[in-house]
Amino acid sequence: MILAHKIALDPNNLQETYFRKAAGTARFAYNWALAEWQQQYAAWQTDPTWPKPSDAALRRQLNAIKRDAFPWMLDVTKNAPPMAIMHLGQAFKNFFAGVAGYPTFKKKGQHVSFTLTNDQFTLKGSRVHIPKLGWVRMHEALRFVGKVGEGTISRTADRWFLSVTVEIPDPSSVRRENQAVGGVDLGVSALATLSTGEKIVGPKSYAAALKQLRRLSQQFSRQMEAATVRAGLSPGQPIPKGMPIPWSKNMQKTQRRVARLHARIANIRANALHQLTTDLVTRFDVIAIEDLNVVGMLKNHRLARAIADMGFGEFRRQLEYKAAQQGKTVIVRRWYPSSKRCSACGYKMPKMPLSVRDWTCPACGMQHDRDVNAAINLRKVAESSMDGCPSVSA
Repeated sequence: MILAHKIALDPNNLQETYFRKAAGTARFAYNWALAEWQQQYAAWQTDPTWPKPSDAALRRQLNAIKRDAFPWMLDVTKNAPPMAIMHLGQAFKNFFAGVAGYPTFKKKGQHVSFTLTNDQFTLKGSRVHIPKLGWVRMHEALRFVGKVGEGTISRTADRWFLSVTVEIPDPSSVRRENQAVGGVDLGVSALATLSTGEKIVGPKSYAAALKQLRRLSQQFSRQMEAATVRAGLSPGQPIPKGMPIPWSKNMQKTQRRVARLHARIANIRANALHQLTTDLVTRFDVIAIEDLNVVGMLKNHRLARAIADMGFGEFRRQLEYKAAQQGKTVIVRRWYPSSKRCSACGYKMPKMPLSVRDWTCPACGMQHDRDVNAAINLRKVAESSMDGCPSVSA
């Protein structure tokens, strides 16, 4: 099993400058390789005798010319360009497999990162040693014990992080005589409703910060309009494509404040999900959830913001890897009518609008809370899978 530990760094000004250079080098190598890939692929389609592009060939090609064509690449770690091209190769594999879109060129200031192989950095306590840079302070030591893989240094807002992958032994599955089984129903009003009847309300961090985000966005818009006027354009006039607009110091400050606020929103959401998923994996041996069609749910413009604020996809990701880490089981069931089916007698309601939060079964007269009833039905799915039901996937 491979786990990753993301650790905040505390670089000085010299080290941060190095990080920016290395990330810029990685971005340049990625964009150079993507342009070459497109050119070579078009040539291969025209004449199949030409070699088909690959990330390995592009790495060799760049390594042969970088000393003469791009000597500034030698100022940073040698891993930055080839690892970026390897990521491009993986992006194309994902594209041809149908699990991702076509790779696009990276823009400056977005996805700022570079990757190191395990022989290019050394961890010692709360420090990491990087070639051509030296020791950089970390906010904590690596929490996993195992074979260290690659490390990725990235920037979020105005902070730098090191994400280290660690290979640990696969845990044995939990097979106790009396296994604790639970069902979890995800929702908007309550992030999670358990089959025990508990309801966990999500932090709704985006909704809480929306007023501040709007104010900062309006402030940045006014600053941008003033910058366009200084550049010689009339107020409200569209900016011609390619025309540089010099940013003021205040614009840069506002942009950093917006980035920090978005990072805080994401951190609050992730922290709540980590606490919830850790608690679930600790309490239950088998957990059943519904495979929600989040992409389809986001098409509902009335609920899209609230749905995105819950982080359903991140909840499932965390739950699955934490369950695997402790030998627990997560059962995922899609298109299961958990809300419409009576958990007492099994009667299925023909329709169940979202506005209906409580309902009475017409067959047995049992009164149901919509979310609790759905969670109980999911728990029964987990129990049936333990009896060898083949239609449930773990």
